[in-house]
Amino acid sequence: MTVPLEDVDLDDLDRFANDEAWGQFDTLRRDSPVHWTPSSLGDGYWSVTRYADIATVDRDPATFTSMKFVNLEDVDDDLQDLRRSILETDGTRHTALRKLIQREFSARNLRQYEDFLRGLTRVTVDNALALGGFDFVKEVSADFPIQVLARLLDVPESDTGQLIDWGNQLIGNTDPDYSEFLLTDPGSDRYKHLPFRSPASIEVFEYGRELARERRGGDGRDLVSVLVNRVPEDGEPLTATDFDNYFLLLVVAGNETTRHTISHAMHALISNPAQLALLRDQPELIPGAVEEFLRWASPVYHFRRTATRDVELGGKQIREGDKVVMWFASGNRDDTVFDDPYRFDVTRKNVDHLSFGRGGPHLCLGNSLARLEIRLMFEELIPRITDAHLDGEVRRVRSNFVNGIKTLPVRLTPA
Repeated sequence: MTVPLEDVDLDDLDRFANDEAWGQFDTLRRDSPVHWTPSSLGDGYWSVTRYADIATVDRDPATFTSMKFVNLEDVDDDLQDLRRSILETDGTRHTALRKLIQREFSARNLRQYEDFLRGLTRVTVDNALALGGFDFVKEVSADFPIQVLARLLDVPESDTGQLIDWGNQLIGNTDPDYSEFLLTDPGSDRYKHLPFRSPASIEVFEYGRELARERRGGDGRDLVSVLVNRVPEDGEPLTATDFDNYFLLLVVAGNETTRHTISHAMHALISNPAQLALLRDQPELIPGAVEEFLRWASPVYHFRRTATRDVELGGKQIREGDKVVMWFASGNRDDTVFDDPYRFDVTRKNVDHLSFGRGGPHLCLGNSLARLEIRLMFEELIPRITDAHLDGEVRRVRSNFVNGIKTLPVRLTPA
């Protein structure tokens, strides 16, 4: 349901938790696609909601930089280097940091792990189906990606629960179910030197530092060993702070977005039983359906850039220093690009979604791994169920950054 332009409030996190943000995006795309938006997290920003404009911003880091940070929160100038990760880096340094582990996440390299990952998927599905009724998030969509991440980091399976909890606290830093230290609380200022203004960052740092101490000087191929023993191609080694922030990003990004895509896809399949039946009857459609899953889920609502010069976009004059926010989720519902965008269609062709970004240098590094995990999950799950329905209340993360499902009670009937 669309809302009047004057009633649009992208600060109202309850609208996001209640799945009511889409009407606001529809209004903005129609009436004010580049829209000045007030914010309680600091200076206001330009909301960019049409697909073409989002792509323009994402592809032009010279004009729209990540160096001033990529979330709505203002980060003090003297704290930026302390909190900077690869996400908040541009140019040759960004390329060098990205290439450190790019090979490990390439589609070609991941093919050698497909059989192994399929085995992990089967274990997750076996355990879940044995329960009959269960929370799909807890037993499936959170469990599987974190198991994969644990192996990429080479950490014990017993640590996966802690990794999930840290990710929830960091990404869910506006949801009281996930964190007692909310980004929106005035008291969060005491943690403003930490990523996501969250004290959970300290625990993640300490965990990663211990792994680094154990593996420095070794010949391991896990991601931690690569980070501590490989020098970026620009010849500038990672500092201790660089490592901390890179490791924390892996813990968060290696789990959250894939998890939420799997959850949203399962919810959509339950809500559209004909689509589920189609994939069960024609499992060869699943690889293509993954792209529709990603478009539909839009697991990250937005990322921000900052204008480096005065520039016109969408008929609006943006000034140097203005925040510019790309609402990827809105672009994924742009009816000039996607026919009938609120229809979930696993046979949709050429699904050129924005869920990983749009062709810029910050294209999600883990996109091939995410696609592989999502495909394997549904290739293993769908043929093994004859019926699926909700078995309780679906609860969403209270956030305008991550589009996540907290609980998805389901009852699946095994084939």
